[in-house]
Amino acid sequence: MPSVLREGQTPPPEQFLQQVWQYQRIRRADLCTSDGRRVTVLHPGFLNLEAGPDFQRAYIQVGRAAPVECDIEIDVASGGWHQHGHHANPTFAGVRLHVVWQAGAGGPNDMPVVELRDQLDAPVAQIAQALGQAPAVPPGSLGRCAAPLADLPATKIHDLLGQAAQTRLAAKAAALAAVAEQANWKQALWIGLFTALGYKQNSWPMRRLAELLPQLGQPTEPVALLARLLGVGGLLPDQLDRDRLTNRHLRTLWDQWWRDRDRLAKRILPKGIWTFHGLRPANRPERRLALAAHWLSRPNFIPWLDDWVCQTKTRPTPAAALLKHLTANDEYWSTHWTFRSGRFAKAQPLLGAGRLHDIAVNIILPWLYARSLEDNNAGLRQRVVERYFAWPKGQDNSRLRFVRQRLLGVRRISLRGAAAQQGLLQVQADFCNRTNALCDDCVFPDLVRRQFLKKN
Repeated sequence: MPSVLREGQTPPPEQFLQQVWQYQRIRRADLCTSDGRRVTVLHPGFLNLEAGPDFQRAYIQVGRAAPVECDIEIDVASGGWHQHGHHANPTFAGVRLHVVWQAGAGGPNDMPVVELRDQLDAPVAQIAQALGQAPAVPPGSLGRCAAPLADLPATKIHDLLGQAAQTRLAAKAAALAAVAEQANWKQALWIGLFTALGYKQNSWPMRRLAELLPQLGQPTEPVALLARLLGVGGLLPDQLDRDRLTNRHLRTLWDQWWRDRDRLAKRILPKGIWTFHGLRPANRPERRLALAAHWLSRPNFIPWLDDWVCQTKTRPTPAAALLKHLTANDEYWSTHWTFRSGRFAKAQPLLGAGRLHDIAVNIILPWLYARSLEDNNAGLRQRVVERYFAWPKGQDNSRLRFVRQRLLGVRRISLRGAAAQQGLLQVQADFCNRTNALCDDCVFPDLVRRQFLKKN
C-alpha cells in the first residue's frame, strides 16, 4: 500500500479523492458541509476526463435549498481552487460544490465546501483496497435505458444506432443547407471545414474567417492565402529573431500581408477572440490555417469531392482516398508547432488522422448529402449514405465512452463503423442531454421497449 494512502500521513492524492467521490465512499446519510449544512447527493455526477471540473451534471441538495444540477470540483485542499486558477477559468462557472480532503483558506467564496477527511465510510487504506477491486461501472453511471437495452440482441442495437446515425446525418446536412441558403454551397463547405478545424476552443473565430473568405480574395499560392488568413485573424506576429527557417517564413508572410493589410484593415479580428490557454501545440490555429490555405489553393478541391462520392471502384478504399485528399505537407508548419517553437526533426501531419476522420463524417459527407437533397438526386443520396455507413470507426474519446457506459454498461457490443459512433452521440444529444443525471422524464427507455423489444 503506497504511503500516501496510510492513515495519519500525507493527504491522499487527488485521483484517490475523485474515486472516493465517484464511488461515494462517504457517509452519505450524514454528509455535511464545513459550515454544518446537510448535503444530499442525489447523483454524484460524471467523471470528466477533459479540461474543466472533475465531475459534471451532478445532482445535489445543500441544506433546505432546492436540489440543483451542477458541476463539482475535487481538490486536496481548499487553496487548490485559486492555486489551479479555477476562480478565473469560465469552464468552472457551473461548479456549486467544492469537495476537498481538508478545508481551509484559499477556496471559492460563497460556495459550499465538503471536507472528506472525517466523512469517509471506512479507513483510507480499506477504501483504497476496495477501490482496486471496484466494479467497472460506478454507481449511477447506468442510465434507465440500460435495462431495456440489456434485453436487446446485438442486431437490434445496431438497428437502433443505425436509425440514430441516419438522423444525425440529416441534422448535420440541414445545418449546412441553412448556411448555404445565406451564402452558397461552396461557402457552406468552407464554413463547415474551418469551424471543424477550430475544434472546441476556436470554432467561432475560425468560422468567422471562413465567412470573410469572399472578401479576402483567393490567390493560388498557399503562402499568400496563409498570410491573409493569419493577418485578418490577428495572428501574424512581428519579426522574431528565431531560426533561419522561421525568419524566412515570417518575412515571406509579411511581404504578402503588407500588400493587403490596408485593404483588409476593417476585417482584422482582435487577437483576444482566440483561445490559447490549455491548447495543445498541435491544435494551434496557425497550423490549422496552414492546412486550410493548402486546401484553398487547390482549384480541384471541391470538384474532387463530387467525383469521389460517385466513384464505384476506388483504390485505395474510399475512406483512404478522401483522407489522402485532405492531407498536405508544408515546408514550415510540418516541422513547427508555433512561430516561437523550435524545429522538430521529424515532420508531423498538419492534422491528425482522427480529426480528419471526424471532418469527413461530420462535414464532408453531410454536405454532400445536403446537396443531394437540394438537387432531389436519389442516386447521389444513396451513394452518400453508402459511404457514411461504410466509413470506418474513428478514434474513441471520452464522449463516446460516457454514452456507451451510460447505455450499455459493461456489455461489449462491437460497433460497426463510424455510423454506430455517430448513432451513440445522437442518442446522447436527443435524450441524455435533455434530462438530468437521474434520467427524470426521459422517454428513451420506453421508446426502446415499444419499438424494439416488442418486435423480438
